[in-house]
Amino acid sequence: MKSFLKYTLATIVGVMIAGFLMMFLSIGILSSLVSMGEQPVTVKDKTVLMLRLEDEIIERANKNPFNDLDIPGISGTRQTGLDEILACIEKAKTDDHIEGIYLNPSMINAGLASVEEIRNALIDFRESGKFIYAYGEALSQKAYYLVSVADQVVLNPKGMLELKGLSSQHLFFKNALEKIGVEMQVIRHGKFKAAVEQYLLEEMSPENRLQTEKYTSSLWGQMLADISASRNISVEKLNSLADGVTTFRTADYLLSEGLVDTLKYKDQVIDDLKALTGTRESKDVQVVEVKKYAKVPAPSDGKGLARDKIAVIYASGGIDMPAGGVDDIDSEKLSRAIREARRDSSVKAIVLRINSPGGSAYGSEVIWREVKLASEAKPVIASMGDVAASGGYYIAAAADTILADRTTITGSIGIFGVIPNVGELMSDKLGITQDVVNTNEHSDILSLTRPLTSFEEGLMQNFIEEGYGTFTSRVAEGRNMTQQAVDEVGQGRVWAAESAIEIGLVDQYGGISDAIALAKEMAGLDRYRIKALPEIKDPFEEWLKELSGTARMWVLKQELGDAFPVYQQLKQIKQTRGVLARMPFDIRLD
Repeated sequence: MKSFLKYTLATIVGVMIAGFLMMFLSIGILSSLVSMGEQPVTVKDKTVLMLRLEDEIIERANKNPFNDLDIPGISGTRQTGLDEILACIEKAKTDDHIEGIYLNPSMINAGLASVEEIRNALIDFRESGKFIYAYGEALSQKAYYLVSVADQVVLNPKGMLELKGLSSQHLFFKNALEKIGVEMQVIRHGKFKAAVEQYLLEEMSPENRLQTEKYTSSLWGQMLADISASRNISVEKLNSLADGVTTFRTADYLLSEGLVDTLKYKDQVIDDLKALTGTRESKDVQVVEVKKYAKVPAPSDGKGLARDKIAVIYASGGIDMPAGGVDDIDSEKLSRAIREARRDSSVKAIVLRINSPGGSAYGSEVIWREVKLASEAKPVIASMGDVAASGGYYIAAAADTILADRTTITGSIGIFGVIPNVGELMSDKLGITQDVVNTNEHSDILSLTRPLTSFEEGLMQNFIEEGYGTFTSRVAEGRNMTQQAVDEVGQGRVWAAESAIEIGLVDQYGGISDAIALAKEMAGLDRYRIKALPEIKDPFEEWLKELSGTARMWVLKQELGDAFPVYQQLKQIKQTRGVLARMPFDIRLD
């Protein structure tokens, strides 16, 4: 028996030692791979910058070194930052090694405003006199919108090109929820606040249909106007082609209608690129993609590092989303970044880049407060991306100037709360009953197993009305409007940028590059550098911290034994931001 225990213990210890060795070996291998990926890149003469745009395009590039490593269980979703793409196009303008840009997109995983900003950067690039050559085998509608700006648009002889118009489709869950015995109790202000209609109706309300028709028509009109200007095809003809759906038309038909310039196979495209770059027939065309070209140092003006800065603060994702993902907005973290920029004397202006559909009303208020304080100290320009609606607009309202792309969606000045009642599901469907003891009449006011009383519903409605009043007052103050005027364009209504400018919610068109240029002008800067906030933590270091944290928790568990659950509870209480974080009712600006 002693021998058995001895060998068993030795085996366990051996496995643990082997596990630690494998862990450190893996860390060493991954560190080597990451360091290899961080090596500086040099660009040879006669190089072409290639834009495939296959990855998900996010507002700014993260530092995750595993995204580009094809390692099962480690590599994440492949992402490219819009900031990287725009910076690469700008850098290529004056890079003598770059002869031109080769566009080869298919399905672009990005919002329409992001595509518009890339397109505008390409238009600016053309002023350098360098070429833009586009080739497609299957061009989605967004991809065609982008490549239409090229000097040549080439399609494969058996290729496809999508032009069919925009469609906004909505799902409604009212009947499904009734079948399983769930009632969604909605308290809201704003007849256009459509985020909750999926729980209440079987189809779009007249108000929601009106606003959807308005903003989709505006977005489509902007796309057609741009394509028309680039391809010299009338908007009327483009609409006619879209009505006929080009997706399943032959390449010859697309060529005859002027949507593309010529039909060629890939080998012929390569020959074209060789001719454009002056590459000998026996040589390969030198190509560099965005991920690598982003690592090429930008040219220096020889004057050293500029002291003055423009802080570009990114607010991307849902505000204080329950999941707390890396692509969402933590109001405390973002507020801290704005406060840091306000207090930093070397930061002369702030650009708040917003790409958010909204979220927590409280979180939006926290951020708004810091934006207001910052605007009192230095110029603050809000730059809207694909969407800056509801809470996304709330945090922009205190900025000195608001810029939006022509295809930005904004507005949605409204507020709502949802309390699910699953009582019927629990009792009738699952056979689970509940009994309650209250010390006061409404101690269980936010119970998920009973409907609200008329008193409780009125109480919550008053709370929502107060929240809406606060929202409209913030907008009125920031936009120099009356609260009544804000209410007239509010009520939860969503606006395209074109309409938002007309009603005073947005000042002018422009992307993030325009916002930075305006910040430079307002701050009276000659030389400056960009400071991106909030700072992105190194994911490799975070991974190591997680490993060390896991080891520390294992030791604590061994030391504390039965008391370990008590330690966990105390830690959870310490980390809880407040009682509201645990309540099943949240006031939303979505």
